[in-house]
Amino acid sequence: MPTHSFLSSLQSSTKGAAGVFQQAFPVPSKPVRLGVLEKLNVNVVGGGKPTLLFCNGFNCNQHIWNYLRPRLAVHYHLVFFDQMGTGDSDLTAYEAEKYSTLEAYAQDVIEVCEALSLHDVVLIGHSVGAMIGLLAANRAPAYFSKVVLMAVSPCYINEPGYYGGFERQDLLDLLAAMDDNYQSWASTFATMLMGQDQPAALGYELAGYFCQADPTIARRFARLSFLADNRADVAQLPLPALLLQCREDVAVPDEVTAYLQAQLPQATLITLNTTGHCPHLSAPLEVLAALQEFLA
Repeated sequence: MPTHSFLSSLQSSTKGAAGVFQQAFPVPSKPVRLGVLEKLNVNVVGGGKPTLLFCNGFNCNQHIWNYLRPRLAVHYHLVFFDQMGTGDSDLTAYEAEKYSTLEAYAQDVIEVCEALSLHDVVLIGHSVGAMIGLLAANRAPAYFSKVVLMAVSPCYINEPGYYGGFERQDLLDLLAAMDDNYQSWASTFATMLMGQDQPAALGYELAGYFCQADPTIARRFARLSFLADNRADVAQLPLPALLLQCREDVAVPDEVTAYLQAQLPQATLITLNTTGHCPHLSAPLEVLAALQEFLA
């Protein structure tokens, strides 16, 4: 299978008195562990019901939801957080071995629910954040009532009988380009994800989120995100789901949407009238309308 044109573009674009003090106040041999609410910079707004918990997509922080937040806060109880390595999460709490699977990120979601004593949560996730949310719902369904899976794919790699959109080598090349020049990669990749029909300003905004993430953690998280195969987890979802997909999403071809529909017969599919991978940036009013209908 030929390499994607957008991957080729992406690859080409990236070429280019102390001792005394320490005796008096010795530094602990291990960092002090913060609670999950501090570790992940959890923020809570609104006082309505139900609780909506937002799980950010690839290397984005909680501000990615800013176009939805004001209207939703009028009616619902909203919980936002920064995944480890993004936004104002506590980088000193990052452990490479611990965060070597998406399940570790799902456990963070569960711990946020536990710390806030949440119940009947509607989990709203984007991209890999949606898959993390699905894993959390599978592991601890008692906290959740519904899930919203926006622009989600359980596996990006083509496998026998399954079309994910990419050959494995495509994604390895993408990861190599990321290693060559992260800042340039972030800018070009963001533009590709937003899609050609979207204003350039949205691509710049998405790139800004990518560039705010810790580069080392971002690279590791990219490998987890792009090479994961969570197809076996999809059909285990025990909750009602809303699938929000876009037209001409370079990361989620129509075949993936069809696969998700087949695996999630209890899910409602809404194909938004926007292109690209980030409808909460490109079409927030459409997303709001779909959410409000699902929550009614």
